[in-house]
Amino acid sequence: MEVKDALIQYCLRLGDDAMIMGHRLSELCSNGPILEEDIAMTNISLDLFGQTRIIYTYAAELEGKGRSEDDLAYLRPEHEFQCALLTEQPNGHFGNTMARQMIFSVFYYHLFKELSKSPDESLAAFAAKSLKETTYHMRHACEWVVRLGDGTEESKWKIQDALNDIWSYHHELFEKDEVDEKLIDMGIITDTATIADDFYASVNEVIERATLGTPAGGWKATGGRSGRHSEYLGHILSVFQSLPRAYPDAKW
Repeated sequence: MEVKDALIQYCLRLGDDAMIMGHRLSELCSNGPILEEDIAMTNISLDLFGQTRIIYTYAAELEGKGRSEDDLAYLRPEHEFQCALLTEQPNGHFGNTMARQMIFSVFYYHLFKELSKSPDESLAAFAAKSLKETTYHMRHACEWVVRLGDGTEESKWKIQDALNDIWSYHHELFEKDEVDEKLIDMGIITDTATIADDFYASVNEVIERATLGTPAGGWKATGGRSGRHSEYLGHILSVFQSLPRAYPDAKW
């Protein structure tokens, strides 16, 4: 695999993760538990779509086939998306949403810290900008996990159950394949193994503050990076892509 091809695929993975997670959070617009959280989750969604636009644009420029960020978002079929299965999981109740968001944002906080040092200037600039936003996302989700865990008896068992359910999906974030290995060898990206200790330290600190138990190892969900998705992604894309596919020449 050529370095450029690997970089294109890596950028698409970053964009796919941000876009699908952003869409999941956008589904909560007007459905938040309180007005402040409704606004907060919508703003996080907008941040993630902003990240998607930047990295999709860079991927399209690297590809050089005349495709735009919109083409990559709206015109690719399900099997071409490489988002982690974590991002596809339903919102569920508020605890499910916060548990999923905590894992996602803690991982990307530590990843962006390393990617901001990349010799690829465009990738480094994207990571540096995204890190500022992700720092807030992480704090927001982590504080809610603590609040729910150290709250009422009902909120405690609900957030514990949510963490136990979503935990199996975090392993895929650390998986490596030919794309990752090529870019690691060239020094363009950091091996996710180097941020694993920081990730687990951050998550465990939150779990301890929340007076929760560490989730059991369980099974390990995988397949998203290679285009093998859960049943949820097809439903997401049918909503997300419906208008551009129905009216491909529409401008707004």
